[in-house]
Amino acid sequence: MFTGIIESTGIVEKIVRNESNIDFILSCGFTHELKIDQSLAHNGCCLTVVETSGDQYKVTAINETLEKTNLGKWELGTEVNLERCLKFDGRLDGHIVQGHVDKTGTVENIKNLDGSFFITIKYDETDELVTVPQGSITVNGISLTVAESGSGSFSVAIIPYTWEFTNMKTLKIGDTVNLEFDIIGKYVSKLMKINAVL
Repeated sequence: MFTGIIESTGIVEKIVRNESNIDFILSCGFTHELKIDQSLAHNGCCLTVVETSGDQYKVTAINETLEKTNLGKWELGTEVNLERCLKFDGRLDGHIVQGHVDKTGTVENIKNLDGSFFITIKYDETDELVTVPQGSITVNGISLTVAESGSGSFSVAIIPYTWEFTNMKTLKIGDTVNLEFDIIGKYVSKLMKINAVL
């Protein structure tokens, strides 16, 4: 379980295709603290650390993960948002994030509002994946508040700190981002759909 508060960013150092899977070698500032079998969210996608060496570590993305996320688009030098799993002796500063990407979205617009940024993202809408104004959404692993909610799209406002210390600053119109919708909203939508059938 995660909170959507990005701890650091990492850099993709090496990409090795392993049959239908891909091994990613990354470096980050806290690699020396990582342990084998530890869960680590990469752009909001929970992956298991399988190897560490010096300031680098390895994770493996299976084919299903590559199909559902933007990990297959990573290149050497790609900056990745990182978050270690939640410690229960800490504060939940973001919202409840599972590290299970629901689907990808596409950056439709980026507005610079004198230091803050307003980003609009579109996605293929389904009945169970919805956003609401002032609700929570996870974009590339970042816990954000929905500013505007439309049919198959939403907008978020990014403060300067988040822009500077995550990979948000690297986004361009047309880029693919990982989306995890609010787990409470998903359960409510599912229950409402079940009740409508009864």
